Amino acid sequence: MGYKDLRFPEGSVFLVTGGAGFIGSNLCEALLEMGYQVRCLDNLSTGKKENVEPFLDHPRYTFLEKDIRDLDSCMEACRGADYVLHQAAWGSVPRSIEMPLFYEETNIRGTLNMMEAARQSGVKKFVYASSSSVYGDHPVLPKVEGQEGNLLSPYALTKRVDEEYGKLYKKLYGLDTYGMRYFNVFGRRQDPDGAYAAVIPRFIRQLMHGEVPTINGDGQQSRDFTYIDNVIEANLKACLAPSEAAGEAFNIAYGGREYLIDIYHYLCKALKKDVEPEFGPDRAGDIKHSNADIGKARKLLGYNPEYSFETGIELAIDWYREHL
Repeated sequence: MGYKDLRFPEGSVFLVTGGAGFIGSNLCEALLEMGYQVRCLDNLSTGKKENVEPFLDHPRYTFLEKDIRDLDSCMEACRGADYVLHQAAWGSVPRSIEMPLFYEETNIRGTLNMMEAARQSGVKKFVYASSSSVYGDHPVLPKVEGQEGNLLSPYALTKRVDEEYGKLYKKLYGLDTYGMRYFNVFGRRQDPDGAYAAVIPRFIRQLMHGEVPTINGDGQQSRDFTYIDNVIEANLKACLAPSEAAGEAFNIAYGGREYLIDIYHYLCKALKKDVEPEFGPDRAGDIKHSNADIGKARKLLGYNPEYSFETGIELAIDWYREHL
């Protein structure tokens, strides 16, 4: 079962932080379609107003242009909310290496502000975005919760600290927190532009516009690419998960493994392009291989991802054809 058949109490209020971003805007859209009240908090530093424009006139949607680094804004946003889906953060491993102080302020202090506001407001469930980067240099595949290595970037460190706070807020204050360790999410509304754009939308845009894409490294790195609808399912199932599963972090992925060079050739074929890529240096702080064991999320959250890489990539290509 996916997320569309899930049911929450009538009149439930969801707060989505980072709700104008890629994952956040998809969560807002899904919840509105399901019939619930949605508040979106975003300072539009990385989120885009165009992602939420379709919802601005919706009677069950409220947009708050505020910053998670401000505790009063977090308190205001959480007031009367039943569930918090905390997606607001600055992403990108390489950018975090350039801007460690900013990442600490946004990803750690901002998340702590949100947890504290949620606690004081009596929120039922606090579901937050973590990342597969917390596994660091641990070489074993697939990645299993509890087997983490040395961290390789400030971004990874911020997500690890968020998880520790999540654990503490459950233990000390009884706030039900659930960490979503995302593995390379892709799909509609993911930004293809900018130096730190994710690889799939960037390749698609470059190929569609007749540009020659650059692959960082040799293309033999592998990732557990995860379609956006699987991530929506995980967040909403975490909101319905038992209290006994709280204070934990969960791998959120499909459980597969794709090589970058294979994805590149797949996209060339799908878009009917015959372009040899260029190869650049490895990205600082990146791990070579990533693949998730999703057994814990299956067991404790009832997570059962429907969308394989193949299904997801076809849907993503269709969306970009229409919107690029």
